[in-house]
Amino acid sequence: MVFADAEHDEHRTPDWHPEHRGRLDAALAGIHEAGLDEATAWCVPDEVSVDDLALVHERDYIFEVERFCAAGGGDLDPDTVATAGSWATARRSAGAVLGALDALRAGECDVAFAGGRPPGHHAVRDRAMGFCLFNNAAVGAAKLAAAGEKVAVVDWDVHHGNGTQDIFYDDPNVMYVSTHESPLYPGTGLLRQTGSGAGVGTNVNLPFPAGTAGDTYRAAFDEVVVPVLERFAPDWLIISAGFDGHRDDPLAGLRLTAGDYADLARRLQALVPAQRLMVVLEGGYDLGALTRSVGSTLSALVGGAYRPETASTGEVGMPTVTAARQLWEL
Repeated sequence: MVFADAEHDEHRTPDWHPEHRGRLDAALAGIHEAGLDEATAWCVPDEVSVDDLALVHERDYIFEVERFCAAGGGDLDPDTVATAGSWATARRSAGAVLGALDALRAGECDVAFAGGRPPGHHAVRDRAMGFCLFNNAAVGAAKLAAAGEKVAVVDWDVHHGNGTQDIFYDDPNVMYVSTHESPLYPGTGLLRQTGSGAGVGTNVNLPFPAGTAGDTYRAAFDEVVVPVLERFAPDWLIISAGFDGHRDDPLAGLRLTAGDYADLARRLQALVPAQRLMVVLEGGYDLGALTRSVGSTLSALVGGAYRPETASTGEVGMPTVTAARQLWEL
């Protein structure tokens, strides 16, 4: 099931901004390109409640965003903008995550995709940043954790999800795993950051240099990510699926392909019971790459054969895998 509402997307960004409405259209087009039309049900998401947003954000910040948008919006930081329609659109993007989780829990679908914008993983408790207003994936993870579930959030966006890390850094019931390019915005996501307090051992960072390709990512998943997640034994898995690690993306320097994302998705799917995995759209700024990557990822999760690009190799970044394996005693 796909939870998205492109028709009512009123989050307007300047013409120069890489995060724009066309991204959502391109992502959703991947479902058709992958031949998944007959396998897909479409749902218009509800707007998330303030109470659910408050699971991960300060109420003062939530109402500040509402007031800011009601006044016409503007720049929240040099990268992040909001307009009059951003309040409803951002709430709907977070609502898409909760709707997807409800559908999975009810057995209405095997895999769910929350296709919304703006993305979320940079948003911290009390501040917007990095194109993000509210942390969509974190809202879903927090809702599940509040119900006593163990949740893993695997973030393969090319940028480190500093917001998600910060929100759950001391939470023993939510494991956050990030594979990202480093050095790169926002400059966080160090290998040695493994959680604090009761959450020690529930934060995994794999920072890779520019040029890293799919062979290294597959090794990282096989040798680090999968074993660590198996030890954690999550009830649910949320993929924070940014596709800006694709080799065609203009904002970064990794060398992944749509075929690589399919491989990673299959590895993650085996870690949780059936109907307990969902995909949340994060970054991805080359429209063609976004279409191919979304289609390939979702096709892989429903047993399809759509694979418009082969897996990539590059033999860059393996020292990160070795260091992570030693850190996590694997």
